[in-house]
Amino acid sequence: MWRLRSRGCWTEAAAALTGSGPHTALRRAALLIEGCLFTADGWERAEDALRIAEASAHTDEERGRAACERGHLAYASTVLHVHDRVDEARSALGRAAALLRPGAPDRALLDFRRGLITENLSDDPARARPAYRRAHAGATAHGDLLLCSFTWRHLAGLALRDGEAAEARHGFAESLRIREELGYLIGTPPALVSLAEVEPEPKAARLRGEATRLFRLLGGQPVWLADLLGEA
Repeated sequence: MWRLRSRGCWTEAAAALTGSGPHTALRRAALLIEGCLFTADGWERAEDALRIAEASAHTDEERGRAACERGHLAYASTVLHVHDRVDEARSALGRAAALLRPGAPDRALLDFRRGLITENLSDDPARARPAYRRAHAGATAHGDLLLCSFTWRHLAGLALRDGEAAEARHGFAESLRIREELGYLIGTPPALVSLAEVEPEPKAARLRGEATRLFRLLGGQPVWLADLLGEA
């Protein structure tokens, strides 16, 4: 399942899940929602899977995790300009925060997603930073390396906004290192492009070239990277 997911085959990865119950239903929905964010497609399939996960949730933890995915789907739809669902995203993540106990492993992902909304939909990077830092600390504490790669990248992006080039370079490099070590191929082109922003030439050109090669290999995914690579 990881190999399929890491190569952008979310539908196949979701189909490969075995078993039933709330945990499997939520994993399936999460995979399909992630696919929407990278491809800007598959919204109805993800929505159907999420409804099943929500209906099968019985405990506060299960409901909280489902609400977190509901917020993520609404965020993806909004940030990719499919439908404006920002109020739904905020409401769902607020519901998740009320349901998930402090210190639970899923709180780190929730904090990260709340940071995304604050930064990208509310345009408030200063308030997004503490959310990303909480997410990074939680991901580190629970050994969630993939989430660490995302928190490194977004904290680095905020550092770059503030003109902290050395801090940004370190964060972008850490994000790329983790993704390469995990074999998270679909997430590697964005990490390469981010690092290229803070590296001098000719290294920056080599990073962009590698990002373009992988982007094409992955069938033009993630779709939102096309403009940055001049592939539109």
